[in-house]
Amino acid sequence: MTPSPETRTHADPPTSGELVAPPDPAYPVGQVVHLLELLAGDAPVAAVAGADAPVEARDLALRIASAREVHRQREAGLAALLDTARELATANDPGSVLEAIVRRARRLVGTDLAYLTLYDPEAGDTFMRATDGSVSAAFQSVRLALGAGLGGLVASTHKPYWTADYWADERFRHTRAIDGAVGEEGIIAICGTPLIVESNFVGVLFAANRSSRPFTREEVALLGNLATLAALTLVQTRALADAESALAALSEAHETVRQYAQGVEKAAAAHDRFASLVLGGGGVDDITHALAELLGGWAVLVDQNGQRTSAAGPAPEPTRPGADPLAPFDALPGLDAGRLVERDGVYAVAVTAARERLGTILVGGLTLSDPDQRTVERAGVVTALVLLFERQAADARQSARNRLVSDLVIARGSREERLSLARTVGFDPQRPFCLLVLRGDDPNGHRALLISASAATGEASLVGSHDGDVVALVPGADADGLARAVASRIGRRTCVTVAGAGAVSDVDDISRAYDEAHRTVAALIALGHRGKGAAARQLGFAGLIVGSEPDVGEYVRGLLGPVLDYDERRGTDLVGTLAAYFASGGSPRHAAVTLHVHVNTVAQRLERITALLGDTWQQPDQSLELQLALRLRALQTSTRGAGPRG
Repeated sequence: MTPSPETRTHADPPTSGELVAPPDPAYPVGQVVHLLELLAGDAPVAAVAGADAPVEARDLALRIASAREVHRQREAGLAALLDTARELATANDPGSVLEAIVRRARRLVGTDLAYLTLYDPEAGDTFMRATDGSVSAAFQSVRLALGAGLGGLVASTHKPYWTADYWADERFRHTRAIDGAVGEEGIIAICGTPLIVESNFVGVLFAANRSSRPFTREEVALLGNLATLAALTLVQTRALADAESALAALSEAHETVRQYAQGVEKAAAAHDRFASLVLGGGGVDDITHALAELLGGWAVLVDQNGQRTSAAGPAPEPTRPGADPLAPFDALPGLDAGRLVERDGVYAVAVTAARERLGTILVGGLTLSDPDQRTVERAGVVTALVLLFERQAADARQSARNRLVSDLVIARGSREERLSLARTVGFDPQRPFCLLVLRGDDPNGHRALLISASAATGEASLVGSHDGDVVALVPGADADGLARAVASRIGRRTCVTVAGAGAVSDVDDISRAYDEAHRTVAALIALGHRGKGAAARQLGFAGLIVGSEPDVGEYVRGLLGPVLDYDERRGTDLVGTLAAYFASGGSPRHAAVTLHVHVNTVAQRLERITALLGDTWQQPDQSLELQLALRLRALQTSTRGAGPRG
């Protein structure tokens, strides 16, 4: 029932169409005006509540002030959310996004600290990711199982929860680890809201206080809005990071493809360069120089014996003969596998054909990319082909030389034909030369010995094969010196015994010289001089046996010459004294009896012989040689003195 104007109070609202009655003259208008002034001045709710005014007017003013405060808080929250959105929009790093979220949450809700946990799908729990206002290291590293603690409850239900007193709240499961971390941080009141994007749980955003306090629904809603904004921003930031990572991977793949294409192009250019050289008749030296030009460093080719055959660029030079700094790289492990091997900045690849090591290519002075490494390996293959071609050509030439040497040794054909054939290969058999016979220890190394002999004796020599022996016709007159030099040079790589004969100065004398050298090399091996070099005359009395034309007079003079010359100049007979001394078993007394002189005279003569022959003439080896020489001289003298019988 609508009250009549007479019974209506100031608290009853006027009915529609009715005029508001004028205020009661007794009503305190001044107090009401004061309330209006407080509202107009945007006074806080507490000030309005404490104003001296009628109850009805004060209650109405409080409702107006409270509603306005709520609107103001909502406006402030919306403004803060906009500011937060702007701040998050400028963040590209997920870590900085999370720090901005917790920092803004703490300021908006007005708590002692704020923190954020992220969901770990692999572990099935959440872990602390960012904090603002936290002082406990244990709290900053805690992990929350789903359903454990207030955060675990939010994570498992995907709904916000808040409590004014964490320790007295039994809605969630307390654990020792979580309670210990919360207690160390001193937290009492907590509010947590989930971070969810399209039903995907991302994490939990918390605001917490170190003293008991309630959380209004407006604060919970504000924290929830911030959590939603944070979740969206975090997902977008992750997506942006994933996009950037994918773009970086795509760029890397593009660069890889570009480098691969560049490598293919470079390899094709190297292949064309090598093919052009081979088709144009180029040799291994051309390939080595082309490789150095293509790569920009230095390149060296060594043969199967470790000797340099070609070099290009500033390669390390040998410090002294036989001391090549690149020698260790020719025997690196893994070379025989056919792949490039690197050590100390030097790259090596074996040059191999038909499982035979023909040499090694060494490259340095730069760092090789994968395409460059393939180029070096390709150079090894091309070099092997060229070496095979050269070997085939060399084998054909060597086969012709073998036939020529064999013809010269057995004197096949007329003298003029042999002279002409020798001169066609650049050898003049009418100039003094020596014949060497070389015999190696390796029965399968005959071809290698032929090559080594050609390299050791020089281009002016004629090297071939006859009856299983390597035969070399070498310009010069010192057979012994040549034999020793060749044995020494080849002996650095393999054991070879060398016998010399000569000098020879006519094509007809080659057969005799070969027979002598052939017997001498056998004698050297039989006498234990394997790996040495010598001529027949340097073997002493053994040389008389193996020589084709033993020169007894030369042998005798070589041993007794100083004594014979002394006797001839002085008219003495030291040779006779020496013969008597040896005949008496090395006894000066018995020699004196034989010579009919005083023993002191024999002693003086022996001292003179020592001065002429040296202190070692009584040593067993030289003593035997001297006795043989004395015996041969006696035979020569008796033969000449006998004369013909009539």
